[in-house]
Amino acid sequence: MQWRSIVVGLLVLRVLLNCAVWLVFGLGPSWGFDFPIKFTFNLHKIELLKDGDGATVKTNAWSQHMYDNRNPQANTCSKISGNSPKKSYLSFFQEGRDEYERKYSSFPDALKVKMRGMARDMFYFGYDNYMKFAFPEDELNPIACEGRGPDVLNPSNININDVLGNYSLTLIDALDTLLILGNVTEFHRAVRLVIETVSFDKDSTVQVFEANIRILGSLISAHILLTDPRNPFGDIALKDYDNELLHMAHDLAVRLLPAFENTSTGIPYPRVNLKKGVPPDSINETCTAGAGSLLVEFGILSRLIGDSTFEWVARRAVKALWNLRSNETGLLGNVVNIQTGQWVGRQSGLGAGMDSFYEYLLKSYILFGEKEDNRMFSAAYESIQSHLRRGREACNEGEGDPPLYVNVNMFNGQIMNTWIDSLQAFFPGLQVLNGDVENAICLHAFYYAIWKRFGALPERYNWQLQAPDILFYPLRPELVESTYLLYQATKNPFYLHVGMDILESLEKNAKVRCGYATLHHVVDKSKEDRMESFFLSETCKYLYLLFDEDNPLHKSESKYIFTTEGHIVPVDQRFREKSWEDQFPCEEPINKPPANISNTKCCLTIIIREAHAQMSFLDLLQEDVLLVEEEYNGCGGEVTVITDTVEQVETLMHSVLWLEGHGETVY
Repeated sequence: MQWRSIVVGLLVLRVLLNCAVWLVFGLGPSWGFDFPIKFTFNLHKIELLKDGDGATVKTNAWSQHMYDNRNPQANTCSKISGNSPKKSYLSFFQEGRDEYERKYSSFPDALKVKMRGMARDMFYFGYDNYMKFAFPEDELNPIACEGRGPDVLNPSNININDVLGNYSLTLIDALDTLLILGNVTEFHRAVRLVIETVSFDKDSTVQVFEANIRILGSLISAHILLTDPRNPFGDIALKDYDNELLHMAHDLAVRLLPAFENTSTGIPYPRVNLKKGVPPDSINETCTAGAGSLLVEFGILSRLIGDSTFEWVARRAVKALWNLRSNETGLLGNVVNIQTGQWVGRQSGLGAGMDSFYEYLLKSYILFGEKEDNRMFSAAYESIQSHLRRGREACNEGEGDPPLYVNVNMFNGQIMNTWIDSLQAFFPGLQVLNGDVENAICLHAFYYAIWKRFGALPERYNWQLQAPDILFYPLRPELVESTYLLYQATKNPFYLHVGMDILESLEKNAKVRCGYATLHHVVDKSKEDRMESFFLSETCKYLYLLFDEDNPLHKSESKYIFTTEGHIVPVDQRFREKSWEDQFPCEEPINKPPANISNTKCCLTIIIREAHAQMSFLDLLQEDVLLVEEEYNGCGGEVTVITDTVEQVETLMHSVLWLEGHGETVY
């Protein structure tokens, strides 16, 4: 009878645990978005852009899908920090039309000025204290009022060491925000400080992705703004400026290049030492976003300096990842082995480990005009709508659950877990850029509903339990970014109210003695002593721009996009031109090609590069030869081989002989 007592005890314990969950979160077990809160927002009353086509994916309610509760594979990116329910989260935005219009249909100019001032003050409170207590270190510890650098005593602490590299990270990351706020004097001072004090010749091992988006992207953005002859921010020319920021960006990018070497797939290692190259104990696994979100910064750098190397390696990594997508679903996983091309993490979603991969496919197309980027993004977006989107067909009408994008197995589209993460809140903004505004409105409402409940976005939220899975909030900008872009698209005052709510929540819950601190726990609002650089470069920037409609960024005839770290770059014709095409022209073959080969131009470009590290030359050459063979069914395209040293040209020549009959070889 003892075993019966044990069983009864376990059942009683389970009942008690369920009660505890109910008491803590105000929830009972549920399969839907039965949020125990009341909001005053009716999605149906938002002024949508007219004639917009909503997504028409045919799928059953997500709450009726069976799912596998296995944990997904661990992610290597440091950013990772039933029946249909009776009502959805949208039902908590329901009051009468009069009440809605009273609260959300207008936003007085005086209040807009006040919120703009609050956003400005928020930035300067963080920035000034960083400069006072932390510079030249990378980050500010806002509670202790001191600086933070890499954790040299614990190299395995990648949460810190992936980001911090002893290169005054926060100052560099905040450069263009100073200009957005109109502070040309401080912008000039900050630029001079960066030029005079920052060096990348450091024995620091950093994540390639983070160094690219935070440091490289900011240096490029600040350089472009300083030298733009159209002067969208007025006359901001810096006396005696001699392209130093661009030279620094080039230097950093060269130090990141070893990540692309000695990989059989072309997908880069996740980390490099800025002085020594890839660490000898480096892992062979990287996340899709980390490896596939380098093209914007690397591409702009290549086109600014006329060196195709950087864009070429970044684009090669994107193509390698793209070619590994599932034949059945068109989806990619979140973690891949860079040597074998095998998916270590088969989870496909919109959040950590994948988010900016999709973002940069579209933004690369906008910047560079490469049709292949647009084709990849369109195919990816279609796969996302077909396999990740759950809920009713239309956002604002029909039966069933409102739309939700879940995490699925890349090979069969089955739900892998029941959580979403805060990084996914970027996706409504990307949908705006893609013209899918109605679905952007609906998805944004979901994340705002969570914010309204906690005054922050928990790092992971379990949509089955309707409770946080991971409770911290490191002041991330993704929801603010989507709010800003939706306001730009719709001009609906509701989004100004959302911004005000976020701004006031941050002031109330995150402000400490010397800055703004990470929330350790979104429920009890306990804090961690860290202010990440993206708080100044993105969160404060988007909040300020949301309320500053007269900002030169909005009034300029030039068009701009934001990098994934919030750095502004113009949509400029010069970024749609490749100066290296003049250096290595692909002319028509002199000899008539075989009958099965079209007259499309064929070209093998060989760039002799004195080594900064040892590239796996033979692997690279072999893969490109195979690529040319495969392309010759229809010919077309340009193949580039980068060599380490002049001495390797002789070796290269033997392999090139095979190619000479198929096109012109250019040295």
